[in-house]
Amino acid sequence: MAAPPSARRDRINPHFPKLVEMTNTYVYGDVWERPQLSKRDRSIVTIAALVALGWQDQLNSHIGRGLGNGLTREEVSEIITHLSMYSGWPSAMTAAHVAVDVFEAQDKAKG
Repeated sequence: MAAPPSARRDRINPHFPKLVEMTNTYVYGDVWERPQLSKRDRSIVTIAALVALGWQDQLNSHIGRGLGNGLTREEVSEIITHLSMYSGWPSAMTAAHVAVDVFEAQDKAKG
């Protein structure tokens, strides 16, 4: 499967073509396509890791991806709430704001 479209990757491609190629080919073309975990499960794992690490930009896109892979908003909320005990309160609060931004952007796009 091809990598999902990304304006952020398109922006860096002229300066970091190999990084974008590796992302498209390896991350999305290989790792995300392995059959041992569903895309929904991979989204849960990825969201959890990004919350714990505090990587907001990637968390934003992966929450949207997770919703597209079948997660509900309630499940995203529970993932973040659960992680507050393991990755820390600040990372969970930051992730909660990122999630609300994603939810609001989706609502606005729906009209």
